[in-house]
Amino acid sequence: MRPQRYPVKLSEAERETLRVIISKGKATARSIRRAHILLMADENRLGGKIKDETIASQLQVNKNTVLNVRKAYTRHDLQEAIQRKKRTTPPVPPKVTGELEAKIIALSCSEPPAGRSRWTLRLLSQKVVELQYIDSISYDTIDRVLKKRTQAASS
Repeated sequence: MRPQRYPVKLSEAERETLRVIISKGKATARSIRRAHILLMADENRLGGKIKDETIASQLQVNKNTVLNVRKAYTRHDLQEAIQRKKRTTPPVPPKVTGELEAKIIALSCSEPPAGRSRWTLRLLSQKVVELQYIDSISYDTIDRVLKKRTQAASS
């Protein structure tokens, strides 16, 4: 029989940490499930390690999930295997700020262009770009801004 590719050999302190995560129930469901996987895959446990297929069926996860958790533990450490990876790129800041929202709302309350009875979303988006409030904006974004305003007013 060939040796397992990513063996999990937990120390007593790591086992205790995993038991605390499981028993408190304060962690995310993903972390608790991964803690269960590591405890079951541990080669130092009393009954010996459990096969990946058995772990997957008992915890109702895919066999690849069990493999990925074992791989993360072997390559990195216990925390990397349990918790989500931190985001490497910052989130994209929103294009529409409070100042721009105010300008869009003021524009929508102003007189519509000549020959029009009211502002349309497309007209508003074109006018906002024309007035150089922003380089580009979708009429859907204009709709969200105005819808948010009407919902706040009705509350």
